[in-house]
Amino acid sequence: MRDLKIPDQRHPEKAHRADNAQPKKPDWIRVKAPTSAGYKKTRDILKEQKLVTVCEEAGCPNVGECWGQGHATMMIMGDICTRGCTFCNVATGKPKDLNAFEPGRVAHAVQQLGLNHVVITSVDRDDLEDGGAEHFAQTIRAIRHRSPGTTIEILTPDFLKCPASALEMVVEARPDVFNHNLETVPGLYPTVRPGARYFHSLRLLQRVKELDPAMFTKSGIMVGLGEEGQGVRQVMDDMRAADVDFLTVGQYLQPTPKHHRVDRFVTPDEFKAYEKAAYGKGFLMVSATPLTRSSYHAGDDFAQLRAARLEKLGRA
Repeated sequence: MRDLKIPDQRHPEKAHRADNAQPKKPDWIRVKAPTSAGYKKTRDILKEQKLVTVCEEAGCPNVGECWGQGHATMMIMGDICTRGCTFCNVATGKPKDLNAFEPGRVAHAVQQLGLNHVVITSVDRDDLEDGGAEHFAQTIRAIRHRSPGTTIEILTPDFLKCPASALEMVVEARPDVFNHNLETVPGLYPTVRPGARYFHSLRLLQRVKELDPAMFTKSGIMVGLGEEGQGVRQVMDDMRAADVDFLTVGQYLQPTPKHHRVDRFVTPDEFKAYEKAAYGKGFLMVSATPLTRSSYHAGDDFAQLRAARLEKLGRA
């Protein structure tokens, strides 16, 4: 039995990598430890429903704030990923079989937490023929049944080895926001995201819009991995060519010495410059701060995203 609390068992593919020094975080990246009553309530509900969250598995720095407000990003299809991205803290290995009761448990937790907006993500499941697409669709439908007023945002894998019907299945379930992260600039894919393909991920986002032009699409990247500013702006252009609506840009934080090193800490002023550039390129919504993560403030951001589209249509 693997113990995922032991680094060598959690990340066997990284066990023999040389250690990378973990630089001291600047003042603008530090957060307080979670202690609020809201945090504990959210934690207890998730534990009772035996649910996994990316907040814990990926070591998100915003977990105290989000859980304190009753917000959590559910991670379906288990806690073991079939990929070994060098930036990611989710465990790598052979996953367990899908749990048929999980969609219902997620829907029940959404109802208990009283969420107006929920984010559902997953590990990569390259072991499944459809990459877990049907499980995503079942989860979306279960939430719609239990909480019809809740808006649903999904953050999916790339379905790299799946037939086209896999993506179609997820889009047909009609999430309100379809998110798939490009993560970094294409030149860093071989070292940061070796199991993925940049142009496949870009095409996935474009295909969502072809299947349902009204569906909001979203994607994000990390900075501080060794990219150049020009490369980040090129990714923005690529996303806009794929008609992506919402961009997130956040600082990469190194989970352990075995993970990809932090090249540098990008300053708040640089993030503001990225935000200005992205709005200039036509994104409806941009979140670019050191602590930005895919689902950080997702509910508030969705309301602004919807308002921005209505305003754009009104101007048109």
